[in-house]
Amino acid sequence: MSQFRIATNIGALNAYNALAEANKQTYKAQIRLATQKRINSVADDTSGFSVGKSIASKVELMGAASRNIGSAKDMLATAETQLISIKDLVTQIRTKIADASNAASDKDRIADDIKAMGKELESIFTNTKFNNTQLLVSTATGNTGIFTFQTGADFNDVLGIDFGAVLAGSYTSAGVGGVNEEINTGLASIAAVTATTIGDINTALTSFETNVDTALANVGNSVQRLDVKENFLTNAIANSKASVSRLFDADMVMEQLNATKGQIGGQVATAMFSQLNMSPQNILQLFG
Repeated sequence: MSQFRIATNIGALNAYNALAEANKQTYKAQIRLATQKRINSVADDTSGFSVGKSIASKVELMGAASRNIGSAKDMLATAETQLISIKDLVTQIRTKIADASNAASDKDRIADDIKAMGKELESIFTNTKFNNTQLLVSTATGNTGIFTFQTGADFNDVLGIDFGAVLAGSYTSAGVGGVNEEINTGLASIAAVTATTIGDINTALTSFETNVDTALANVGNSVQRLDVKENFLTNAIANSKASVSRLFDADMVMEQLNATKGQIGGQVATAMFSQLNMSPQNILQLFG
């Protein structure tokens, strides 16, 4: 029997192995309790580590996309405010034109007012900026009026916001430059103002206002799309974080149970190792 062989104490070795395993499990549970993480190294769960890191990376990308959506909404809010101001100015210009048709009105002052409003239209276009970028500028500056934002975890998941329909400049008759050209030409000489020149100004205003309305519609549609994408990302981020949590986060109650179990097992294994380590001494009685 093995207990009668003293060169190799098999029982003590088995007890030693049990003690080492108990200490290993205790250490692992204590590390998890200390870090609050189930996976502290790749060796803890190779596949879980790989999957979890991949999901965590997508969470970061979705977080960046969510912030991009916030920036896009801020930009759209800036553009919307200015486009509404433009529509209000167009309405005021129309009102002034109607006043100019009154024979008793001060046509010189009205003409000056209309010209000033036309210049204000140009000023709004020039000074409408977001993060130092002009939003409503002429195609002659190289800006197409299309702004692109990444709105998803994939690099091709983008949203383009188009202000091209309302670009400023004298390069298009439908732009603000075209409006001012008609105003300056039609009102150059108050004495020469006719129903035809007034009609030309109104025609330019109508064409211009149509483009402003188109731009406002694009703003509204873009905000709606951004709301949908933002809601999707919010849910996707929450679900992805839950998946990462299940893979990486430690179950604190279970790990405390494992730590306690390992500590008790280690104490028992230590006691048994001590007894088994001394058991070969019983053979000495045969030589007494």
